[in-house]
Amino acid sequence: MIKNFLLALTSGLLFALSWPTYGISLFLFVAFVPLLISEWNLRKANERHVRKKVFFNTYVSFFIFNLSTTWWLYFATPFGMWFAVLTNALLMSSVFFIYHLIAQKTDFKTSIICLVTLWIGFEKIHLNWELSWPWLNLGNGFSGSHKWIQWYEYTGVFGGTLWIWIVNILLFRAFVLFQQNKNKIRFVRQLILAGSVVAIGVFYSLYIYHTTYESASKVGVIVLQPNLDPYTEKYEHSNQKMAEDLVYMATQKIDSAVSFVIAPETTLPRPRLISTFENTPEYKTIQNFVDTHQIAFLSGITFYNQFKAHETPNKTANFYKNSKQWYNSFNSSFFTTPGRSFETYHKSKLVVGVEHTPYRSFLNPLLGSFMIDLGGLVSTLSTQKERAVFTNGNESVGPIICYESVYGAYVTEYVQKGATFLAILTNDGWWNNSQGHKQHLSIARLRAIENRRAIARSANTGVSAFINSKGDIIQSLEYNQKGSIQIALPTNTKITYYTKHGDFIYRIAMLTLVLVLFGTFTKKRKRSS
Repeated sequence: MIKNFLLALTSGLLFALSWPTYGISLFLFVAFVPLLISEWNLRKANERHVRKKVFFNTYVSFFIFNLSTTWWLYFATPFGMWFAVLTNALLMSSVFFIYHLIAQKTDFKTSIICLVTLWIGFEKIHLNWELSWPWLNLGNGFSGSHKWIQWYEYTGVFGGTLWIWIVNILLFRAFVLFQQNKNKIRFVRQLILAGSVVAIGVFYSLYIYHTTYESASKVGVIVLQPNLDPYTEKYEHSNQKMAEDLVYMATQKIDSAVSFVIAPETTLPRPRLISTFENTPEYKTIQNFVDTHQIAFLSGITFYNQFKAHETPNKTANFYKNSKQWYNSFNSSFFTTPGRSFETYHKSKLVVGVEHTPYRSFLNPLLGSFMIDLGGLVSTLSTQKERAVFTNGNESVGPIICYESVYGAYVTEYVQKGATFLAILTNDGWWNNSQGHKQHLSIARLRAIENRRAIARSANTGVSAFINSKGDIIQSLEYNQKGSIQIALPTNTKITYYTKHGDFIYRIAMLTLVLVLFGTFTKKRKRSS
């Protein structure tokens, strides 16, 4: 029992040591092996309470993984951190426990195929359901070693997940075969095979990295970093004061080559009614700057709209007790160019608990107005169905707001709509100077590689940066530093295989799972007959 527990503990520590931005990605290729051996030992020993022991060991392993890599959520919400850690560890453990149940009834090959395909299915669900938290999807673990995974332009992050599983399984198989026949030569061959899979992936990626060249087409971009404390200082400023500060920072870098100025998420913090925004002093300040310099301006803002007395509120509407009105609230970006009305995009991948209540349609009938009628203290943000792309001249930008940058297939929708470069508008100051903002920046590199689009990242407190289409950070403004940076950012119109086809590995995995389970079930029926 102690031996198997220590093996599971080792897996948890290996995951902790592998994760960006402080970890070493190489550990991902061995992190599952001790846990797989622990489960195999317990299953073969046929002891009492095997299933309970397997689940306990597995949960400890994934709890360590989650806690060690996302503890920084505590700075924003202690409850949210513990909920995320405990729940995500439970979900990961459940997938592994299903594998254990299948392994008890089938052969090695069938159970392993089920494990890999189920895990990929779990990661895909984590990208789409209302409790979405894909931060620890395995393929994200290579964001700190971006030169190893340039082939993400074909596979996306699921290619990294599959790569990790293949190597771990080859190493686990080497252990099982050695335990069964003590054949050292075969054992070494298995180790060489596993090492070769790692080497082929790395060297092919390095080949792509060194043979991929930036487009000759470029656009002048300024990124702003106001550096205001998101809990206090930011909300002590009026929108007009913020607009003046943004214009002042942009003026320090402006020249005739600049076409876009980009400011962070909700940098204009005071909610504004969409229909009257053009009449506000902050809009006029920004528009005057835009008209004077003939540039485009993209910024985050909090928008809302109101329902009239005769209108029926939609499912994401909130009731504000003080004014006795229903409204939709948005975490938005607005985009304005000379001589044109502003355009908007509303954030549509929302943070669970902070920006939306999951399964609200189910909870509302049970809890009534408790979830929505709290005098304006609790609200659910509204979203939009399709991505928006903003154009100035020959170049178009995809406005990604904060958490949306974690979603690979989601970001491809901006590129499919014509974005020649991407912008990430974020506020990473909620987590203080911790691994949180560093991991978020690191993950942005994956979106650049998948779509071969350069990224202009504007963060309220940092790190603001320019990232090229190979995932290199080519210029940055450090955390807790106020200022602006400017560059001639490469643009691109080519569409990668991943941009076009999305998470095809998930689709193949689900088809494989169905065929394997169907084949296993059919064989059992034939044997029974």
